[in-house]
Amino acid sequence: VISRKIAEKILPRIFKAIEMGSEVASKALKNSGRALGVAIGSGIGLMLLDDLDNPVVIMPDLIESWLPNLLELSMVIALILTAFRFVGIIPSFVLWLDDDGELDGSQKTVVSAAESVVRFVIVILGSVVVAGTLGFDLSTLIAGLGITGLAIALAAKDTLSNIFGATTVLLDRPFKVGDWVIIDSVEGEVMEIGLRTTLIRSSLDTVITMPNANLTSTPVENWGKRRFRRWQPEFKLDINSDPNLIKTFCAGIISMIEKHDLTMKKDSSFARVSSLGPDAIVIGCNVYWDISNGNVEKEARENFLLSVMSLAKDNKLEFHDPRKRHN
Repeated sequence: VISRKIAEKILPRIFKAIEMGSEVASKALKNSGRALGVAIGSGIGLMLLDDLDNPVVIMPDLIESWLPNLLELSMVIALILTAFRFVGIIPSFVLWLDDDGELDGSQKTVVSAAESVVRFVIVILGSVVVAGTLGFDLSTLIAGLGITGLAIALAAKDTLSNIFGATTVLLDRPFKVGDWVIIDSVEGEVMEIGLRTTLIRSSLDTVITMPNANLTSTPVENWGKRRFRRWQPEFKLDINSDPNLIKTFCAGIISMIEKHDLTMKKDSSFARVSSLGPDAIVIGCNVYWDISNGNVEKEARENFLLSVMSLAKDNKLEFHDPRKRHN
């Protein structure tokens, strides 16, 4: 009890910087301290009972034979609980090490997967250690687990394929949480990447569950990794427009592109006459937006189009009206 109280107080102070970053980490450290204190107390009890020739306390034979085993079992279970609860500190620890103090989608994905893998390993190893503490024959147990594991592996090959797919995603990082992707016929925003499935929210606000095994053999188009957003609008002017005014109009559009704060690759941008029709002169444009948000892009396009309208009026140019006929 004393060691439990001491560890409960000391452990959060050792990791004070991490504890301050998250309430979850604070709670995990407090619970870890309790479990660790129980493990330390059980270990101290085992040390006191170790020398049976010179016992510290005299007790009945039944208690003397069972107490060391109970203390050992208590220590092992407490250590497993300590390790299991320490997993809850991983996100806060990564956040503490991060330079900007905020986890992006890729980091959240790795942390989530790391938590799942570490918990799985702790459960497997803990079960083996507890079995050994209870007196089971580990060699027979491991041999049995080997045969059983082979049968389970054959029966659960799809699950293993999904786990392998998740590992591939985490290592290659074709996308991260928050990216907009197209995988085969599925399109939407990546919500979560688990060990077995990846959740994608579609444009209709439905959630699509994608088996990770599909990700290893299907091309993934990631709109979140675009370096720029290309836009190629066309403006149709009346066929009777003055060619000199059209040149001035095109030069004005190029000037608007070059002066805009949200455009890039300005050397590759243009506004030129692309074709002549029986009723219209077509002005083709090429614009590259340095924008990562769809709403911002729509607002920038709207302002750009309205500016083009004003530019056409200033140059006394009319847009093509298909209802008018020219002789």
